[in-house]
Amino acid sequence: MPTRTPRNTLNPDLIISKALELMEGRGLDSFSLRALAGELGVGPMAIYTYFRSKDDLYDAVRDHLMGLLPPAPDGDAWPDQVRAVCRGLRRLMLQHPCLAQLLAGRPLSGHETARVAEGLLSVLHSAGFDRQTAARTHTTLFTYVLGATSWEIQMATEQRDPKGLRRLRTTMASLSATEFPTVVQLAPELARTTGGDDQFDYGLDLLISGLGAKATS
Repeated sequence: MPTRTPRNTLNPDLIISKALELMEGRGLDSFSLRALAGELGVGPMAIYTYFRSKDDLYDAVRDHLMGLLPPAPDGDAWPDQVRAVCRGLRRLMLQHPCLAQLLAGRPLSGHETARVAEGLLSVLHSAGFDRQTAARTHTTLFTYVLGATSWEIQMATEQRDPKGLRRLRTTMASLSATEFPTVVQLAPELARTTGGDDQFDYGLDLLISGLGAKATS
């Protein structure tokens, strides 16, 4: 049974911490302010004293998580700085899967997201890329990290679920080698590209190599 929060101790940090705990324990789709209030031992209206809405709380949780992302390392070449930021964001989302949903659900909210964008854009701008190229590259890198990591999280979830794993195997086994010859032939290789450091770095290196070629053209 949840312990009632002592009088006058409820604060934004406590609410954010408990909200994150619930999001990670039950999943973002099952999160509600009523459940959060129950865990804190307060009435739902007490939360509205600090956050105007569920979206406002979502932004606060996301800002808290994005604030854990270290800045790009000073002194490194720009490709290494870009790799560090992208790898760091992926690692953070793998540690806190709800972050991927929070970023995808409200992409233009939150000050810490802007701080991360500032860091990456400043690296690209300092490397000599023009304004448009820097902006396009930032968007491309961010959506790659978000999309690749969201896919990785979802595939890992399905593979941990016996029903999901059986469903995946049944789907692959049912594919016709006549209708889908290349998919069937490369099925083992495709299975090895559903996630992991090597797969993520493969895609990231392709993007950085293309960017490097554009910079020298």
